[in-house]
Amino acid sequence: MSDINIRVTGKAGRITLTRGKALNALSYEMCMAIDAAMRQWATDDAVKLVVIDAEGEKAFCAGGDIAELYDTGTGGDYAYGRKFWSDEYRLNALIFKYPKPVVSFLQGFTMGGGVGIGCHGTHRIVGDSSQISMPEAGIGLIPDVGGTLMLTLATGRLGEYLGMTGARMKAADAIYAGFADFYIPESYWPLLITGLEKEGDPAIVDVASQKPPTGSLQLQQEEIDRYFAGETLTDILTLLQTQPSEFAEKTLKTLGRNAPLSMACTVELLHRLRESNLSIHKALEHEYRFTYRAMEKGDFLEGIRAQIIDKDRQPKWQYAEQDVPATAVSQMLMPLGADSLSFEEE
Repeated sequence: MSDINIRVTGKAGRITLTRGKALNALSYEMCMAIDAAMRQWATDDAVKLVVIDAEGEKAFCAGGDIAELYDTGTGGDYAYGRKFWSDEYRLNALIFKYPKPVVSFLQGFTMGGGVGIGCHGTHRIVGDSSQISMPEAGIGLIPDVGGTLMLTLATGRLGEYLGMTGARMKAADAIYAGFADFYIPESYWPLLITGLEKEGDPAIVDVASQKPPTGSLQLQQEEIDRYFAGETLTDILTLLQTQPSEFAEKTLKTLGRNAPLSMACTVELLHRLRESNLSIHKALEHEYRFTYRAMEKGDFLEGIRAQIIDKDRQPKWQYAEQDVPATAVSQMLMPLGADSLSFEEE
């Protein structure tokens, strides 16, 4: 497949995304190729670890390939999207629970589906160009691909802030928020990968790790915790509106661009997960409740139209006044019964 290069080099299973002109956006076929290879390597004693990287300087992976999702969804076919998401989520869980080290090199944009491939392994490496984010609320989705697990586990109310705003994290912030582990200058990466292939031992990653340049999230933690302490989207917006500050003004502007239903469901989902016996399977199963309904009942198709297809940046969101009723949130996050996401294939 021209979009991905899968091979074994030395002691390493190697996965390289080679769709640089499309910012390495993940197609369904790419996901399934990764899934098949990793399942095979899991029981291959010759493969000691897996290394995932990508060609091009701009992006490790800027998300899923949503063109096909849009084309099928606008035609009334929701089955393709549901299959894409369910199979992708099973791959995310496989990476998270993988029995061998998984080392990922996350240059440039790592967004959405790229987080699902690159941020669930054991050794997640960022450099100076890295920008990691979960911007799904801007297209009428919620943070998915297991992203809600990391958002739920993030310090204080960072999860709500990152999930609602889609804020981009550079190296230090990604490590602070739990989306990455090691900062290593990108000029060292080729040599490091060669060493991983030769030795099959991820300990060299620890040796090469350096202290990243100072980030901003830790400095904003107190403000984030104060403004995002509410139980609902309405609570959070009220705090931002009634306690003015430079941070509040900037944040309200960002939230004003995103889908209110998506933001409200993101808050509710993180709160539910925080109060539960949290696991990758539980996070993905809850995310799938939303994505299963995203085309038919959510704002996903309108978000894609406005951002990607027509590019008018003028989405006509449901609940445009940002007053999302609790019943609407409940309907998007209700259990799916027989259609629930299962992990029986693992």
